[in-house]
Amino acid sequence: MAIRQIQQILRSHPSSDGDGVKIQRVHGFDNAAFSPFLMVDELKSDQAADYIGGFPPHPHRGIETLTYMLRGHFQHQDHMGNKGELKDGGAQWMSAGKGVIHSEMPIMSDGQLHGFQIWINLPASKKMLPAQYHDFQSDVITEKQLSEKNLIRVIAGDLTIDGDTLTGPLQDTGVPTTIADWRAAAGEQLNSCLNPDFQAMLYIYQGAVSIEGRHAKAGELVMLTAGEGLAITATEETGLLLLSGTPIHEPVAHYGPFVMNTMDEIEQAIRDYQTGQLTD
Repeated sequence: MAIRQIQQILRSHPSSDGDGVKIQRVHGFDNAAFSPFLMVDELKSDQAADYIGGFPPHPHRGIETLTYMLRGHFQHQDHMGNKGELKDGGAQWMSAGKGVIHSEMPIMSDGQLHGFQIWINLPASKKMLPAQYHDFQSDVITEKQLSEKNLIRVIAGDLTIDGDTLTGPLQDTGVPTTIADWRAAAGEQLNSCLNPDFQAMLYIYQGAVSIEGRHAKAGELVMLTAGEGLAITATEETGLLLLSGTPIHEPVAHYGPFVMNTMDEIEQAIRDYQTGQLTD
């Protein structure tokens, strides 16, 4: 069984979005090895001024978003009438499809805010389908305590660990994906099997890890080589997101909140938004 190794490390960088919300961002719109993922934003603050404006109503077309909160709340409203408030440990998934207009408001919990928004591409065949939304509070996220200080949480798809397949509550993504959160003390290990057809990467949000003799640390996104096996050792108290999925072998055209296959489609999305037809 081929064991995945570190292929490339990308460092997240400070950015802002919405009404000045401060984030750490890493993206791969032009990187085929990133597919089916497009971007990972980390929101982490103990200062309300960093996010108080939130993300006022804005459009999307052609992508899915997965928002996952370690600490804090995240309020969602959209043009379809959906309203949701994530609490600590919860997740929400939205497929923009043909078009969605929504707003998002992060809120501290016990003086802390820490969460992520992941953009996932949609294949051309699904970019113009109706929008969808689901949220998943913490109590429905699949968990397994591998040891006293070694916890895996599976949010989307399936993950096999020591012969035991864990199934996350989110299964209807545009392409098959597996998304999980691993938290462990120094010296603990995660040994798992991934679909060999999936591309995979790790976003380390705390601590540091060793993978087949190479090291990575918090704030870095680790792109992994092909293979089925994955062996990670925490060299410090660690938290990371495991992101894997079926790559989409299609052109990517990106402008602001729209991700399509051609610039003509991007221009059409802009016209549709300006004329009120994005969500029709």
